[in-house]
Amino acid sequence: MATLKDIARETNVSISTVSRILTNDKTLNVSDQTRSKVLKVSENLGYQTKKNKQSKSNLTIALVHWYTRAKELEDNYYLSIRLGVEKAAHDQGIEIIKIFHDSLSQPLTPADGAIAIGKFDTEEISKFKKIYKHIVFVDSSPDVNTFDSVTIDFEHAFKEAIDFLRSQHIKKIGYIGGREYTHTLRQPIGDRREQFFKSYVKEHEHIHIGEFNIASGYDLMKKIIASNNLVDAYLIASDNMAIGALRALYEADIKVPDDVSVIGVNDIEQSAYTIPPLSTIKIYKEHMGEVAVNLLLEKIKGRAITQKVIIPTKLILRKTTKEVSSC
Repeated sequence: MATLKDIARETNVSISTVSRILTNDKTLNVSDQTRSKVLKVSENLGYQTKKNKQSKSNLTIALVHWYTRAKELEDNYYLSIRLGVEKAAHDQGIEIIKIFHDSLSQPLTPADGAIAIGKFDTEEISKFKKIYKHIVFVDSSPDVNTFDSVTIDFEHAFKEAIDFLRSQHIKKIGYIGGREYTHTLRQPIGDRREQFFKSYVKEHEHIHIGEFNIASGYDLMKKIIASNNLVDAYLIASDNMAIGALRALYEADIKVPDDVSVIGVNDIEQSAYTIPPLSTIKIYKEHMGEVAVNLLLEKIKGRAITQKVIIPTKLILRKTTKEVSSC
């Protein structure tokens, strides 16, 4: 039988840290990658906590992931949601079947219900419905009358961020974001951040679209600087893109926040350690996963009315935005 010592040895993590991760200690501050590695190794070794042994539920949940394993490692947004699902399921003795996108072409494994993380097109959703009676979607809401869902209050988050920048007498605000497509039908996915920015700022000249990664944020900001069209502040749709943009500004000797302010989205671990530390909109990703598990259990137990849960965010001001003005 696997022990904490076995998991610690396999992951090169201390026994105490392994124990706190497996008991879902919310005061523990470790990276998502470390948490994921410990959970994966404990699962592979067949380790069970005392609580888990006593509360085996005999339920099985399919965790259907929009990303491949390799893609997930590039951006911890969906990784963190998945970890939230896995922790909640682990605590309640629920077995998880992980289905990443690169295996969706194969027959789906039956389960008591499914949690679908990401954005799926009509063809994929139709396939899920044939196998799973109960489905909860996380980070998308394809049909509020049919499926439970967990989404983010991006509109309030962006309004708060834009209002803050305007309170600092910043007149011109730009947006840097990405474009995504569904896998099977290659349908463009409307981004609520971009849509709200357009409707609230009512100026489309300073909107720049690439991909949700560091390299794209870097390239887009380089192009903006080269065009001599830099504005006073940028809302950037992901922290990864913001990190790339900060690099481009640094190379051009453009001072942040004196010359330009930057606010990212996600509050990844690295955002507190950029130079200067990145102001960002915190998303409670693991909580989204935990809520999804609870919704699915309610549906399995017989709740008839569908629910859409909108998770709030928090604006975290660090050093890429100016201090709040007293005037």
